[in-house]
Amino acid sequence: MILSRRHLIAASTAFALAAPALRAQSYPDPAEVLNDPDAPVQGNPAGDVTVIEYFDYQCPYCKSNHPLLMDEVARDGGIRLILKDWPIFGPASLHATQLVLGAQRQGDYAAAQAALMATKGRLTGAQIDSTLTEAGIDIAAAATSHAAEQDRWAALLDRNAAQAQGFGFLGTPSYIVGMTMFPGVIDRATLREAVDAARG
Repeated sequence: MILSRRHLIAASTAFALAAPALRAQSYPDPAEVLNDPDAPVQGNPAGDVTVIEYFDYQCPYCKSNHPLLMDEVARDGGIRLILKDWPIFGPASLHATQLVLGAQRQGDYAAAQAALMATKGRLTGAQIDSTLTEAGIDIAAAATSHAAEQDRWAALLDRNAAQAQGFGFLGTPSYIVGMTMFPGVIDRATLREAVDAARG
């Protein structure tokens, strides 16, 4: 869906210009979407194009599309990837999200996220724990870290869910690239075209 000027989701400057119109139409606050200090960022933090993904660790489409997304982030070098955890597939999804966010304090977010995104199908709590352990994540430390900042992380997940719903996303994965929303899987050619369009 191509967004109009009245409800665009774009890079920071365009977002700032469009913010009053977005708020007037009950769209999420652009500054909150783009600059949430608690949302994990991969790729180039100072990149010239922001890509946002709303995802769930049990979503098969999120997982199948993850290697493509990370390949393009690495290949391009100018993409700032904001990862919005949206655990909509039940308790196991929430458990995974909590451990991966907790692993961030040890500098292990990227490794933990990659390990879970490489799994297949639905997950149990035990599978999540074993997968993270095999990836070298100290899950006890991650759980302790998450518990110590439980309110912070719960607020982040609430914001992510409110944003996704505000944009009208019905499930995961959902992406925002430049001025374009993609409520579903995005292929490599489309992603590259959207990034190129965002650069003008």
